[in-house]
Amino acid sequence: MQLLDWGVLSATLLFIVLYGVWKTRGSNNVDDYIKGGNETKWWTIGLSVMATQASAITFLSTPGQAFHSGMGFVQFYFGLPIAMVIICLVFIPIYHKLKVYTAYEYLEGRFDQKTRTLTAILFLIQRGLAAGITIFAPAIILSAVLGWNLITLNIVIGVLVIIYTVSGGTKAVSVTQKQQMAVIFAGMFIAFYLILQYLPDGITFSKALEIAGASNKMKVLDFSWDLNNRYTVWTGILGGTFLMLSYFGTDQSQVQRYLSGKSARESQLGLIFNGLLKVPMQFFILLVGVMVFVFYQFNASPLNFNPKAGEAIANSNQETIAEYVKLEEKHRFIEERKKALIYEGLTDENVTKLQQFNEEDKELKEQAKAIIIKADDQVETNDKDYVFIHFILNNLPKGLIGLLLAVILSAAMSSTASELNALASTTAIDLYKRNVIKEHSEAHYVKMSKWFTLGWGVLAILVACVANLFDNLIQLVNIIGSIFYGNVLGIFLLAFFFKFIRGNAVFIAAIITQLLIIYVWYVDWLPYLWLNALGCGLVIAIACILQVVIRDNQSETNS
Repeated sequence: MQLLDWGVLSATLLFIVLYGVWKTRGSNNVDDYIKGGNETKWWTIGLSVMATQASAITFLSTPGQAFHSGMGFVQFYFGLPIAMVIICLVFIPIYHKLKVYTAYEYLEGRFDQKTRTLTAILFLIQRGLAAGITIFAPAIILSAVLGWNLITLNIVIGVLVIIYTVSGGTKAVSVTQKQQMAVIFAGMFIAFYLILQYLPDGITFSKALEIAGASNKMKVLDFSWDLNNRYTVWTGILGGTFLMLSYFGTDQSQVQRYLSGKSARESQLGLIFNGLLKVPMQFFILLVGVMVFVFYQFNASPLNFNPKAGEAIANSNQETIAEYVKLEEKHRFIEERKKALIYEGLTDENVTKLQQFNEEDKELKEQAKAIIIKADDQVETNDKDYVFIHFILNNLPKGLIGLLLAVILSAAMSSTASELNALASTTAIDLYKRNVIKEHSEAHYVKMSKWFTLGWGVLAILVACVANLFDNLIQLVNIIGSIFYGNVLGIFLLAFFFKFIRGNAVFIAAIITQLLIIYVWYVDWLPYLWLNALGCGLVIAIACILQVVIRDNQSETNS
């Protein structure tokens, strides 16, 4: 990191924080603080919704996912446009007609207070955990790569977000997310352009795609019904639709973004804008990762991209070091052979050899992981989340490194701000105002919302400080959501479409369903995306059965 990079990084983040505070000063009533005064235009809604979902995890993990596994992850988002249309037709008209502050207010009118409270608590649990992960994700990777102190990074990211989110509420989140998305798009396009420029002479974009295809990185669609495969067309359309319906339709961190719209039409246009742009955006981010893979077909790459892995080996005994060095020599030999095959031309024979070398290299990396664990079992060996940041720090020119780091931290701030804003709103409206102090002044509830924002921010920082890396950070956030979202979505679908269902049946069904889903996830019976559909189906089925039983018992009692 050069002085210029520090300047670009600091100036970008400082501008976003100060702009958010200045632009939203004077939010002193509940409507302004929680719903942004209902002044938000559709393009701001669309960008805000997109920025809320596109956390730092997206820009760190997704390129690494493509580097290792190719473009197939984009199928995860295939259900999103479908979900956007359903939310526009069903959810938004109801929310706007009732003029609710949170999605869970509606459930009390339809069912009862305890169902509203339970659903709000389920949201607070899963989103509170996710808020910590969105801080932790960039912090642990930047700390590993740059040598920055992890705890300090968690605190810095959390405090920056807390400053403008406490100050301006929903409006602060929305206006800063426009700036953050501008930084993010600019940074990613520049990175993509530079990757192509760094490829050897004669390796055009189309040639790079051909190389990626020969290495099985360009397979986008998988129509198999293999439940062991997390990403297929069917998991994306079926499981993904349920997940996106739950996330965008019932998760307050997203609902609050479009409840701030000037009208139902502005909110609907904002979500359609997100639905049209989100899949291409994810496709592009994955393509950046694939181009990084092509770049490393012509340039040396480490056996493991996590710098802590190299440190662990260097600090181990001579036998372990020698064992690892042998693997590195084999890795370099394979890299040279692959490069020679590409220059020879991608004939059918050479493509077959290239794929064989890829498999051999993959096996070497698995052997390397075993050696790293032997050297230090505390080091994270899954290096997907380190691929893109390694490329940035080792190949981009001065100044642009600071910009790309600003992209990562801006994404972390935008997602965390939305989460803290939604957590505070739900706590203030659904729990505090409804169950603790029901009648008080507007200023009191705004003040309490600010305190709740601060409290959730501190809790998110604490979660970040005790968190551990998972298989892949972007998967971890989606797994946390999938455990809870299907159940919550089912509750809302019962409210919308099953008019004979009453509160007691839903409340009991929701508790039973949540316990069952946690168990199914724990024993790993299904890929996590299917938990959304299972949870939704279970709570609807159990509630219907319970309602019939309750109604029959009441009929017998009355007779």
